[in-house]
Amino acid sequence: MDGAIQLLADGLVIPIVLIAVYALLRYVPKGERLRTYSYVVMAGLTAYLLAKLIGFVYQPAAQRPFELLGLEPGALYLNNPGFPSDHALFVAAIALAVWFATRKKGLSIALAVGVVLVCIARVLALVHTPLDVIGGVAIALVGGLWYIIGYNAVYKSRRSHHGKRNSS
Repeated sequence: MDGAIQLLADGLVIPIVLIAVYALLRYVPKGERLRTYSYVVMAGLTAYLLAKLIGFVYQPAAQRPFELLGLEPGALYLNNPGFPSDHALFVAAIALAVWFATRKKGLSIALAVGVVLVCIARVLALVHTPLDVIGGVAIALVGGLWYIIGYNAVYKSRRSHHGKRNSS
């Protein structure tokens, strides 16, 4: 059981990344790649920066669950208190990027299931609390939604601007 938890907590990140890379290369039209990838990268960087700032200001616990219980960790972890979960932040940001860039419902749902499995496994491995993984996902959503809103606003603005120019 411990091996399965570690495989989900750490190993599932790799297929999530590989699926995302494939999806972003396969389903984003060539003419839209630079703009779309720029928004995806900025959303990820914004979420990461936000996570580091929040983690610097707020840490609900000084130790991780395995440390509090005097046990060995069931997965890899960084030597920090753990809020928010970097793994949860990373996989959630990737899943959100694929949804945003491709709008492929089935693929996005599969990646979302992967995110949930990684998060549950991180908690079961005792390297994070539920609050840590919820915080990571929530911050990824905030970072991603900020750029999705901006992207849509710019896209609509360009469409209406080009439409006005074409109708004259």
